Amino acid sequence: IHSFCKKDDRNKENLFNSINYDVAAKKRKKDLLNNKAKTQYFHQEKWIYVHKGSTKERHGYCTLGEAFNRLDFSSAILDSRRFNYVVRLLELIAKSQLTSLSGIAQKNYMNILEKVVQKVLEDQQNIRLIRELLQTLYTSLCTLVQRVGKSVLVGNINMWVHRMESILHWQQQLNNIQITRPAFKGTTFTDLPLCLQLNIMQRLSDGRDLVSLGQVAPDLQVLSEDRLLWKKLCQYHFTDRQIRKRLILSDKGQLDWKKMYFKLIRCYPRKEQYGDTLQLCRHCHILSWKGTDHPCTANNPETCSTSLSPQEFINLFRF
Repeated sequence: IHSFCKKDDRNKENLFNSINYDVAAKKRKKDLLNNKAKTQYFHQEKWIYVHKGSTKERHGYCTLGEAFNRLDFSSAILDSRRFNYVVRLLELIAKSQLTSLSGIAQKNYMNILEKVVQKVLEDQQNIRLIRELLQTLYTSLCTLVQRVGKSVLVGNINMWVHRMESILHWQQQLNNIQITRPAFKGTTFTDLPLCLQLNIMQRLSDGRDLVSLGQVAPDLQVLSEDRLLWKKLCQYHFTDRQIRKRLILSDKGQLDWKKMYFKLIRCYPRKEQYGDTLQLCRHCHILSWKGTDHPCTANNPETCSTSLSPQEFINLFRF
């Protein structure tokens, strides 16, 4: 009897150990699947009601993370009219709003960012824009990871270290891009009349693009130094008052608009213009992309919509 009881206890112990191992294995498998999830968390509707307090109909308030989960940014980055808007929004979140996102919203953020990088790698466009976004995000994460233990990040520290390694990998991929020259041998930009070349260059809203274009060919270098071109660029982004505070004269006694532009962008934010933006209905307080149907009770819903810049979208969820 004594030997039987000892054997029975040993079997029970083995059974409990087996159960514990199974539970731990299932938990590790679940965590692994969650960390490797590449799909965005979607709701059926593509709009969200923005409420900042509790009412009889709704409890609580809307957060930035909820809006980020509901507004289908994964599809928005495939639309050329919305791409720059989404990238700017990702940059603003990376600078100051990462800690206000929920765990699922942070996961969606990284998934959308990965899709943005893959799109740029395939299209070979907007490379500098995404480099700056990744650098901003990596710098912010370096600061936040050092503050572990103060509840500033949701999730395990190892998960965030893995995400930072992914950012470094994406940066390396962008640095290794080799722009392929198109096989098309028809009319090129330099074959156009000078007036048309200058007219096209006036459509560029970033002075760094003008500088890069001027490095392509000697003739374009001359056009890229045109004083009127830089003057219009300054007047487009900045007010007359801002310009008067940052006047710079050249050796010939004329205003050096090119130097003034690069000095102004260090002092003031540039004008932002997007092909498509998120809109807020003033009547029913519903946030959605332009053209998205939402249950509005106004007689003329189109007149109630207000376009939001990326910064205004962020400010909407500050309480």
